[in-house]
Amino acid sequence: MKKFLEEFKKFISKGNVMDMAVGIIIGGAFTSIVSSLVDDIINPLLGLFGGMNFDQLAWNITGDVTLYYGKFITAVVNFLIMAVIVFLLVKLMNSAASRLQKKEEPKAPAKKICPYCKSEVAADAVKCPHCTSDI
Repeated sequence: MKKFLEEFKKFISKGNVMDMAVGIIIGGAFTSIVSSLVDDIINPLLGLFGGMNFDQLAWNITGDVTLYYGKFITAVVNFLIMAVIVFLLVKLMNSAASRLQKKEEPKAPAKKICPYCKSEVAADAVKCPHCTSDI
């Protein structure tokens, strides 16, 4: 139990909790925007073709039991729109991050030419490894 609490303390101190909390808050706000998009714009437009709003679709099984399958269809449309938008945002962020990363080319070790045997040696060498002369 003590090890678990130590790991939890490390997890909280890393800042992951704050990142997660900010993501949840923004996700909640974003969900309300997508729900409004579906409820107020997309469903009425689809209702032009079907003659009614999806939210009004229901099946009365018995007197007191009614299945509101239209609300389920609306929830599925909300989810699909949310999934597409999140996918596009992640794709956009990944491409922006890859452009902003500095691409460093590996530096070749510096070389110099031995004045006696004309072979390449390391720039910081004081003796040639080929002819053993002082450089």
